[in-house]
Amino acid sequence: MADDSPPSQRILLVTGLSGAGKSTALQVLEDLGWETIDNFPIRLLGGLVGGSDANTRLAIGFDSRTRGFVPQEIIALCKQFEARDDIELTTVFIDCTSAELERRYNETRRPHPMARGRTALDGIKAERELLDPLRRWSDTVIDTSDYAANQLQQVVRERFAENAEPGMSVTVSSFGFARGMPPVADLMFDMRFLDNPHWIEGLREQTGLDEAVGTHISADPAFDPAFEKITDLLLEVMPRYAAQGRSYLNIAFGCTGGRHRSVYSAERAAEVLREAGFSPTVIHRNLGSRPADPLERR
Repeated sequence: MADDSPPSQRILLVTGLSGAGKSTALQVLEDLGWETIDNFPIRLLGGLVGGSDANTRLAIGFDSRTRGFVPQEIIALCKQFEARDDIELTTVFIDCTSAELERRYNETRRPHPMARGRTALDGIKAERELLDPLRRWSDTVIDTSDYAANQLQQVVRERFAENAEPGMSVTVSSFGFARGMPPVADLMFDMRFLDNPHWIEGLREQTGLDEAVGTHISADPAFDPAFEKITDLLLEVMPRYAAQGRSYLNIAFGCTGGRHRSVYSAERAAEVLREAGFSPTVIHRNLGSRPADPLERR
């Protein structure tokens, strides 16, 4: 028997800590075809939700700056929405470590909205305590502590694109262990066993995208046999991941500083995957970082 019930309107509530990336997430959602509204007054939310065309996907952003922001009241209101048959509600919390948020605010010299004459860290701590009920209640938490803006954009696309291409979305990334572990990695390969171009005169300022660096890395006797085993493993397991219904797979290559060996390996791996029929997105997290001897000695 056919289901004659009207389609549910998709509502995505996006909240999180100030400076964590909520605005970036909303911009990507808008690019994906969502109707987006930021800092919409909470008291007007009931009149907005459910009143639009059911075919409209609506993303609403709110945080501690939003008028009428009381987390427990928001949760109670959203529970009412969840009980309705005409609404499909999802909540996303954009999180970030306090130390990284403090760095971002100090770098941009913007005042934290809850600092009120105190330090940025005091404001961050106060906001984290205020938002904790929403974080625990949210369906999805995205931690952007180690994300560049393009990485957050990629995550949002992977999770909320309405008409995503069939199959598994693959991301191949490079990073530097000395600059922090990658926040998302299903498969991670440590390339620090290879000779480090950082210590070679003329290669230090170049990166794994430069031909001279690639030639040096590929000349290491350990590279070819190890890389062949890595790509054989990837080609063996990736169809199995896809068969299990995985929507996306993140493959990370690491070296010390994230500028030479990991970058070259990630690019080479992406080439192999493309030849095998995959369409990987390549992200180099630390490519723009300056060379630093103390980091490379770790």
